[in-house]
Amino acid sequence: MLILGSGPAGLTAAIYAARAGMAPIVVQGIQPGGQLTTTTDVENYPGFRDVIQGPWLMEEMQAQAEHVGAQMMWDTIVEVDLSRRPFRLIGDGGTVYSCDVLVIATGAQAKWLGLESEQRLRGQGVSACATCDGFFYRGKKVAVIGGGNTAVEEALYLTNHSHDVTLIHRRDSLRAEKILQKRLFAHPQIKVLWNKEVAEFVHGDGNRGLVALDLKDTRSGAVERIDVDGGFVAIGHHPATELFQGHVDLDEDGYIKVTPGTTNTSVPGVFACGDVMDKIYRQAVTAAGTGCMAALDAERFLAEADYEALAAE
Repeated sequence: MLILGSGPAGLTAAIYAARAGMAPIVVQGIQPGGQLTTTTDVENYPGFRDVIQGPWLMEEMQAQAEHVGAQMMWDTIVEVDLSRRPFRLIGDGGTVYSCDVLVIATGAQAKWLGLESEQRLRGQGVSACATCDGFFYRGKKVAVIGGGNTAVEEALYLTNHSHDVTLIHRRDSLRAEKILQKRLFAHPQIKVLWNKEVAEFVHGDGNRGLVALDLKDTRSGAVERIDVDGGFVAIGHHPATELFQGHVDLDEDGYIKVTPGTTNTSVPGVFACGDVMDKIYRQAVTAAGTGCMAALDAERFLAEADYEALAAE
């Protein structure tokens, strides 16, 4: 088994595959450990009563995978041939990989605004996941940037923790579904600022992190400052699937299509797990769950292939 990606999905697949004797090799990709390596406090991963650190959690997952027999490769795949088994993949240094089954766990990245101050304050008041980090802003003032379904859902979710939620959108109407807009506009804890875009995430004194947003009016160009404790960028995610275009079926947003209830892709012997196929939940624990599913699906696939080969003799 070859596994592309070393986040919770890929490493969980590796753990299950190694224990099943499938000799998994994990190609770690450009961000070993996945998105959790850029996350500080993790409080919603089961099994830890105290807050843990994202990088530490991924180090432990990798160590567990290696302990049961998975092999880690520091490489990035740049070319794939999934037209026949064994599948053939090539790393950016020219290394050729061959595998009987392939698990794609390359993940998805949150889209960011691209501001230097945004990058500097990520994890210090700036986030791209309300479900992950909203708990840390109980009773505090927060803002959500965006106008699609993701932004509206994040704003509604944050009302579970904050009494003061502001949605900031650069246009004068939302792209979100009408039912979501109706819920948003009816919620007493949410207000909307139209025709505004973030010009700067403002850092506080010392170690205070984010304290305010400088907002630019998209019509007049005027800039105003609003005080916030947390800023959530919700302008969508980008799945890492460019490499697989034309090889496996993707949906309209670029996520890998799988058979419902499984991790099976359109190519027999190729499986997808984690955020690369999940645009709804996008949590470490759900990614790990689908990683388990991918390994079990792959084990079943190989068992059936072996049976068919024996029957044909």
